[in-house]
Amino acid sequence: MSVSLPKPGAPLEHYVSSADFDPDQFEAMSAGQQRYYMASQKKLMWWKFKKHKLALASGIFLLLAYGMIVIAEFLAPYGLHTRNVDYIHSPPQAVHFFNNGEFVGPFVYGRKMTLDIDTLRRVYTDNPSDVQPIRFFCRGDAYRFWGLVDSNVHLVCPAVGGQMYLLGTDRLGRDVLSRIIYGARISLTIGLIGIAVSFVLGIVIGGLAGYHGGLFDLLVQRVIEVLQSLPSLPLWMALAAIMPVSWSPIIVYFGITIILGILDWTGLARAVRSKLLSLREEDYVLAAQLMGASTPRIIGRHLVPGFMSHLIASATISVPSMILGETALSFLGLGLRPPITSWGILLTEARSVSVIAFYPWLLFPMIPVILIILAFNFLGDGLRDAADPYK
Repeated sequence: MSVSLPKPGAPLEHYVSSADFDPDQFEAMSAGQQRYYMASQKKLMWWKFKKHKLALASGIFLLLAYGMIVIAEFLAPYGLHTRNVDYIHSPPQAVHFFNNGEFVGPFVYGRKMTLDIDTLRRVYTDNPSDVQPIRFFCRGDAYRFWGLVDSNVHLVCPAVGGQMYLLGTDRLGRDVLSRIIYGARISLTIGLIGIAVSFVLGIVIGGLAGYHGGLFDLLVQRVIEVLQSLPSLPLWMALAAIMPVSWSPIIVYFGITIILGILDWTGLARAVRSKLLSLREEDYVLAAQLMGASTPRIIGRHLVPGFMSHLIASATISVPSMILGETALSFLGLGLRPPITSWGILLTEARSVSVIAFYPWLLFPMIPVILIILAFNFLGDGLRDAADPYK
């Protein structure tokens, strides 16, 4: 079977209809079809994301978690450093609503402490005759909101003259729940700042290596291979250990953040490079080059948006890894230091097996770490699918 080719310079046949738009055909569509065809890409992405119920719930949970850190002082029942030496290692108190068959509202029972002479442990027992109602929108420990405004208003407070330790207390008599709420401010923000550093390095270095290639690409790949061959935890520990002890806690915080960001860029850089190696051969890149577009503009405006779904998935995976990195370093005593409080620092209280056996509630800071990591992973799955709504 012979195929006749068009003569050189002759127009090629195409299959795109040149007829005018027929409004009657559009009117014949159902309302749902019309709404779909007229929707913007952002709206299509939102519709597809909403179908992923687990990702939607995870996104709402993360928004609430990050919104919580803005008003941590208001949400925490006690101050960050408030101590009660009469309730050292007190176990969590249960919230009750009924007392002797009568509805009282949310309350906790007062406690009595006795000392076990054999084990030298404090034993706390509830006193059913001491009903302590929980107060809401009340006045309690004083604080400076974001270090600017003096206040003492809290969402929940114990009864006047009473105590309320819903997640127990630590070895200094400090409320574990309040310290978890305060620690979220550090543990959650360190992932966002770290991912910003990682993304800048990964996109810039990987983009230049993939777009230009040559000697620069060769050097970048060898550096990435060396960094990825080193064990992550010992490398984090070595870099964290070289920070001077004289540094203030806030400088140590930014130092840990930069370390996590610098060590996390290699995987993203390699992924960006491989994508740009294929996309740089596309016709629209050649057209941009002929029009005089600079290399940063071609990479930033034409190439990077082409694989944004991969970048979104990488971000949602990298943030929890950085939270885990900070938690591990602080747990080992090489990360953040008091008076800064993070979930990793709180877990240092439970480094001993005997402490875990006697005071298991000191492991409660591990629960928000697990929930945040799972939420980021589920959110990443939903965003990755929604980034390409036409599939």
